[in-house]
Amino acid sequence: MNIRPLIGLLGVLLAAMSADLNEFVSLTTLTDVRGALGVSYDPGLWIASLYITGAAVGMAFAPWNAVTFTLRRFTLFTIGLACVVTVLIPFAQNLQALLALRVIQGLSGGLTIPLLMTTALRVLAPQIRIYGLAVYALTVTFTPNISISLAALWVDVMGDWRFVFLQAVPLDAIAAVLVWYGLPQNPSRYERLPQFDWRGALLILVGCGSLTTLMLHGDQYDWFNSPNVCLLALASAVAFPLLIVNEWFHPLPLLKLQMLGRRNFAYGAIALALFVIVSPTSSAIPQEFLADMQSYRPLQEQRIDLLLSLAQLGLLPAAAFLLDHKRVDARAVMLCGLALVVAACLGSARVDSSWNRDQFYFWQDLQMVGQPMIAVSLLMLATNTVKGPEEGPFVSALINGIRGLADPAGTWLVALIARWRGGLHSDRLFDQVGQNWFRITQPQRVEPHVPVSLLPNDHAGAANSLQQFVHMIAQQASVMTYADTFLVMAALCVALILVTFVLPVRTYPPRIVFASR
Repeated sequence: MNIRPLIGLLGVLLAAMSADLNEFVSLTTLTDVRGALGVSYDPGLWIASLYITGAAVGMAFAPWNAVTFTLRRFTLFTIGLACVVTVLIPFAQNLQALLALRVIQGLSGGLTIPLLMTTALRVLAPQIRIYGLAVYALTVTFTPNISISLAALWVDVMGDWRFVFLQAVPLDAIAAVLVWYGLPQNPSRYERLPQFDWRGALLILVGCGSLTTLMLHGDQYDWFNSPNVCLLALASAVAFPLLIVNEWFHPLPLLKLQMLGRRNFAYGAIALALFVIVSPTSSAIPQEFLADMQSYRPLQEQRIDLLLSLAQLGLLPAAAFLLDHKRVDARAVMLCGLALVVAACLGSARVDSSWNRDQFYFWQDLQMVGQPMIAVSLLMLATNTVKGPEEGPFVSALINGIRGLADPAGTWLVALIARWRGGLHSDRLFDQVGQNWFRITQPQRVEPHVPVSLLPNDHAGAANSLQQFVHMIAQQASVMTYADTFLVMAALCVALILVTFVLPVRTYPPRIVFASR
């Protein structure tokens, strides 16, 4: 067996993981980066959001370019672009330059990540394709969790925020060497250039750019009370229907929407979107809780996520091995994984202000086992619908395009829960405390024969404790909001369980499905 393509696949994997780490590590250390640059909260949000927007746009373009310019050349181009931009970011002279570089870095990441699935579908024989899907799943389950440990290393141990960005350079350098050696040099197909879907590209740029910005900054600008948010919503509402019509009838589309008519592929797309939205319950939401309630730094938080991430290196291949048996139904494995995640969310919803990382360990262990079962199962269900090598890039474009939009959708959902439920809990708690406060602080009747100096100093003590009361109520409202977040995520998993019973049909391991064709 020729191992050179496998070496090339390893290079693409490292490049894709580097792109993911550029997003997740910088998001974890955003407070430190803003502090080092002297950037306030609102402008600092763009450092994270512009990367996500660029990635969402790039994911739809990558497979088409890989076919046109060859997979090897285009992968080397995206790696080189990421390296150059990453080196320049720590030395940006002002915020505007930093944000411009951040958009390009996000675009390079979005162009890189889909190439991993494209490469796996192209170079792996049917006998081992299921393990290639497990390799792709590393970018969904491994890198988001390991990012907290890396953030702790660069900020709390090394003490230099620049490593948050420069960490990608050695990974990309190794990836470039492996890709250059391992991937075959196929002939270019420049005859496709005159057929490039320019209208689709423009609509993707407007639609994805507007929608991701809307979801990531809507809460900051008070949603539809802001004319900018209304304009972004209008642009999204116009661009996406036009994009669907254009892609449906274009002879060489960027997104082959007709594939969504296949039941298992449609299920895989829906399941991946919901899985990406729910996945923060394994790391990001507990991390935010511990930072808010217990003032944890990344160095203290990473103990939860380090085991969760490292276990994926064994559990993902184990899930692939399980699914590689003819008697094992991927739908049943999917349901088992979803049940574990639901149990983990319901258990975490019991959170209170006394919780620290010890109380999260068991529930994170359930996530650790359930996530790889979900990821590999849904990828197998979706990719087994591929009818030939020519459909591989379309599969990658659709799957990763949906993933690119699901990432900011998860951030939007968490912010929406915090806004609505957090405001509700805060109002109710303060209302109850206010009523009790009014009752206990009514002016007392002073008897003429009793000296004022001998009266109990209740008013002074109550006034001194007011600030402490306010802090306790705000903290309790935050705890209740985190609990609601876990409950909403559990409800999404239950909805996906119901879809699993209805939509997908039985499929078999790729070595059986593709051997019969």
